[in-house]
Amino acid sequence: MLALLLAVLLYAQGDGSAPATTNLMNQSYPRVYADGRASFRLLAPKASKVQLAGALGAAPLEMAKGEDGFWTLTIPPAVAGFHYYWFLVDGVAVNDPGSEAFFGYGRPTSGIEIPKPGEDFYWPKDVPHGQVRSLPYLSKVTGQWRRAMVYTPPGYDQNPRARYPVLYLQHGAGEDETGWSRQGHVHFILDNLLAAGKAKPMIVAMDKGYAMRPGEQAQPRDPDRMARERAAGTLRASTFESVVVEDLIPLIDRTFRTRPGRDHRAIAGLSMGSMQAMQIGLRHLDKFSSIGLFSGATVTADLETGYDGVFRNAVEFNKKVHLFWLGAGGAESRLVQALETSDAALKKHGIEHVVYISPDTAHEWHSWRRHFHDFAPRLFR
Repeated sequence: MLALLLAVLLYAQGDGSAPATTNLMNQSYPRVYADGRASFRLLAPKASKVQLAGALGAAPLEMAKGEDGFWTLTIPPAVAGFHYYWFLVDGVAVNDPGSEAFFGYGRPTSGIEIPKPGEDFYWPKDVPHGQVRSLPYLSKVTGQWRRAMVYTPPGYDQNPRARYPVLYLQHGAGEDETGWSRQGHVHFILDNLLAAGKAKPMIVAMDKGYAMRPGEQAQPRDPDRMARERAAGTLRASTFESVVVEDLIPLIDRTFRTRPGRDHRAIAGLSMGSMQAMQIGLRHLDKFSSIGLFSGATVTADLETGYDGVFRNAVEFNKKVHLFWLGAGGAESRLVQALETSDAALKKHGIEHVVYISPDTAHEWHSWRRHFHDFAPRLFR
């Protein structure tokens, strides 16, 4: 919240708007209002049509051209959180030159932060801070160089005898290993939780959720197959699973002062990453003791026959899995319904779990910040 307050103090106009915290230095647009509205501007004097596209509207929104060559638009109040967007200039997608670019939609993409008044758990505060480190490595599985982003908690370098549990945390479709730190502010959330004594110090490993073996071809998306597998509770193996198990876990354990063993490992993810967390976590309960599913994976298949039988014996599952956490944004109506079905089935079967609904948020980063804020304090207790 500090950055937003500073922006308001320094640059607020008479209409109460201020530059978005996601703007490049000294850029006055986009601007945000206290009620969630946002104003956009692009200089394109020779363009005949400019639209605002991305996650801020169901369809591209028309912008108006002024005599000075600037195209402008003010949108109605948006759902609080982080939103990707871009401009369509005569049909060509271009990023906003006034905004930072974040990796989303499979490419660097403009983003805007619509703040939630009264919430600052994801902003930097005057507390001890950890570090997010870039760790390149050569994957034995893919034969390619990869990169993990790794959060180490405050005091990691000052306490050489301390060892830490590890959370493996995955991004969503079209994003990469930088998403949880750049868009999600996971390091600030953890710093603040740790300073308040609400979470255990932990290492967080974040990797890109895409991987192919040498010679392997990308498979086209098959919604019908995916629906059948969800209905059957199929736990599908993947190349990325092999990367996590064969490359990433050994890399983190030999590079950082971890507490090895399943009791000190968790896996979680958002959207596509929640599917991966479920698939990998449930297939490898010898390596993970906690699983977090943010806005994606649900448990709606038969618990006796699906999921490789991991839920069949509730007593055994509850003994092995210290935390089984499922969440959604309140505005994700279909997913909320699926979670309600999952909750009822898990309760009936005697599976211990946590369900969390983020009030009023959609399929976007503020839901997942809140999810992490609820999930992290429950880990490694």
